[in-house]
Amino acid sequence: MLSLRTKYLLYIIAVHAALVFLIFKWLQENKLLFIVSEVLVLVSVGIAIQIYQAFGQPSQFISAGIEAIKDKDFTIKFVPTGNREVDGLIDVYNLMIDQLRQERTKQMEQQFFLEKLIEASPIATLIFDFDQRIASANPKATALLQRPDDQLTGRFLSEIDHPLLNQLTESDDQETRTLKGNGIETYRVQRSHFMDRGFRRDFMLIEELTSEILESEKKAYSKVIRMMAHEVNNSIGAINSILNVTKTYVDAPEQQDVNHALQIAIERNDRLNLFMRRFADVVRLPQPQKAPTNLTEMARNVGRLMQPQADAKGVTLQYDLKLDTVWVPVDSVQMEQVLVNVIKNAIEACAPGQLVEVVVDSAHLIVRDNGKPISPDLEANLFNPFFSTKPDGQGIGLTLTRDILVNHGFPFSLKTNPNGWTAFTILW
Repeated sequence: MLSLRTKYLLYIIAVHAALVFLIFKWLQENKLLFIVSEVLVLVSVGIAIQIYQAFGQPSQFISAGIEAIKDKDFTIKFVPTGNREVDGLIDVYNLMIDQLRQERTKQMEQQFFLEKLIEASPIATLIFDFDQRIASANPKATALLQRPDDQLTGRFLSEIDHPLLNQLTESDDQETRTLKGNGIETYRVQRSHFMDRGFRRDFMLIEELTSEILESEKKAYSKVIRMMAHEVNNSIGAINSILNVTKTYVDAPEQQDVNHALQIAIERNDRLNLFMRRFADVVRLPQPQKAPTNLTEMARNVGRLMQPQADAKGVTLQYDLKLDTVWVPVDSVQMEQVLVNVIKNAIEACAPGQLVEVVVDSAHLIVRDNGKPISPDLEANLFNPFFSTKPDGQGIGLTLTRDILVNHGFPFSLKTNPNGWTAFTILW
């Protein structure tokens, strides 16, 4: 298919060739007219060439502009030529280039701002490509999933072995879910989408709600515990005073049974008072006074304290202390309480002949046992206040342990692993 330019050239050449032939045929005997005619033909050729160049100039501008746009170079502008038609085309092109440059600058600024906003966001953000693979993950997401960026990008969610992501592979678009992690962590997960160049792309927001939930939860049960403690303590003090006075009037031998009953009532009141004080301790838990502490030595000392309880139940209590000294800044009194609670629970979960092992190294402390496993339906409630699987349990031991570790900033988890061992893991 011939271009318009080629057709025009062929037409001009054909016309002037015909004129030269006719002039030569008809005017060759009249030399003067022949010469004049040939000069006029040459002038016509010159005019045709000028017209051709004038016609070609807009095409040249258009071609150069198209190449600049194709190369995304919006800095090229043309200067007026003096030709009214061409200058009109140049004005339109220059205006279009200015608008494209402004739009691109605006888009780049918005994209840069969005990238910085996502990068600094406290909410873990995963952005997917058109094939539902992870295209990018912000620093909060890499920290939450404990994997570098290169182990996340380009992969499907199902290809990343993480307890939280394993629960997300089936999440629907626009669905907001609340999920539990390995420990007390609670997350709100929302999956949505945006349009990119006319096509849908998904993104996922993972927001940690742990601190908010713990704070609202503590406010709720603190008020109840304070009210109960106030009423119980006031009543027990007055009742014990009356009982002690009454005892002085029934010291006669024939009143021994009554005296014994009064003593039992007083002891029962004291136990009730102690019971309420333990609940109040959860509410009044002070902030940790941290100091460098040798956790290896602490674990060994707590183990000696708990050894009689393990022996009485026929449970083996052993240690895997990989280092003689592991110095960690902690509140030693509070951490001792944590170890006592955790080791005590592990011993109580074991039957005679089973094993409780305490492991301490430079990165974590683990108390594990091969006793009764934790069922999945109980795992999510273990650290809830007043929740206990023991008939006589108060449900405050793990709550107190949770609050101490949260105040220390130590991640932790309690779960039964596939090998059947239940492990309480504390990281620092």
